[in-house]
This record gives sequence, C-alpha cells and structure tokens, in this order.
Amino acid sequence: MGLSCLTDSTAAIVIDASTAINLNATGCAPAILKALPNRARVTETVVAELEAGRRTGRRNGELIADLLGRSLLEVVRMNDSQERLFESLIIGSAVDTLDDGEAATIAVALDGHAVAIIDERKANRICAQRYPQVRTGCTIDLFAHEAVQSVLGAAALGDAIFAALQQARMRTLPRHLEWVVSMIGQDRAPLCPSLPRSVRCRPSVAKAG
Repeated sequence: MGLSCLTDSTAAIVIDASTAINLNATGCAPAILKALPNRARVTETVVAELEAGRRTGRRNGELIADLLGRSLLEVVRMNDSQERLFESLIIGSAVDTLDDGEAATIAVALDGHAVAIIDERKANRICAQRYPQVRTGCTIDLFAHEAVQSVLGAAALGDAIFAALQQARMRTLPRHLEWVVSMIGQDRAPLCPSLPRSVRCRPSVAKAG
C-alpha cells in the first residue's frame, strides 16, 4: 500500500480548515490541487472560519477565495441530512464534540460518500468511534499522493512540506513521520515545532564530501 490513503480517484475529498491552512502555507496549493485526481471540496462553515481570520490579519480566507475562484475547490452547503449529522457532532460535552469546521467536514463526507481530510487527533478519534464507515485522511495524504510527487518533484515538495510544518504547524501521523523527515531532511526537522521531539532531536547525518 502507498503512503497516501487516496487510492480511489473517483472519491471527492472534503478539506477541513487545518488542511486549508496547511495547503496555503506551502505556497503551491494550486499546483497540489491541480495534480490530485480527486475533486476537492470545502464546506461553507470552513470558508466562514477562514474568512473570520481576515480581521486578525490572516490571509487564509483570501487564499481560499483564490482557489475557489480558480475552480480548484468547490464550496459545499450542507443539506438537511448533513445538518443533522453536524449538530450531533457539536452538541454535548467538550470531550465528545468537535468545532464547527471539523463537524461540517465529517458530516459532508459521511453523507456524500467522500473522504474527510482532517488532521486533529480528537476529530479522527470521534469520527472513527461514531462513524467508522467514513473514510478519513490528513494533509500529508495529499502531499504523498503519487501525482503530487510527480508534478512537484522531490525538492519542491520537500520545501512545501517544510513550509507547512514550520509556518502552519502541520500535524503528522506516526505512519508518515519517516517519509516526512526524508522529504524535508533531518537538518530541517528541528525547525518544525509540530514534529515530535524525538524526531526533532535526532542527530543529523553529515553528507559525504
């Protein structure tokens, strides 16, 4: 099995706010989305979350608007069935509920037979417990897709991943850690605060001169 969970090119992907932020941090989000064979969607809820950030000087709303304008992303409004699923994920105790963007992403993916791209551990846990039939992935699954690796090339993709790790503090699942470090290089791992300390503190291997 490959590194990316996106093995079905006919399945749409629904990206959460954290994924959008990670993509924006790479500086090459259009190239990544163009390379992917999967249709990419984002909920109105997530777009609103990113737009709200403009008031504090963040550019993610502007960058997502650009991707929507280029038709590289499709914005989705929840239907009645998805709204009910959404409400079930945001109402209750804090330990068992999600923020609006994550809940909307999972609801649309579940009811729309798509893949939810969510990075937060809590969201993945709750989704797996309540809706094990939902296919989930994370931002690294987008970067690790063979088509993205082919289009960007190793050097540019390594720089894109490093930017997402350093600027957006992208989360990395254990199954992707070794690949991520191989792409960015051990010398840059200490500069990525979201990587586990055990990975950041490894000694760098000197290159043969």
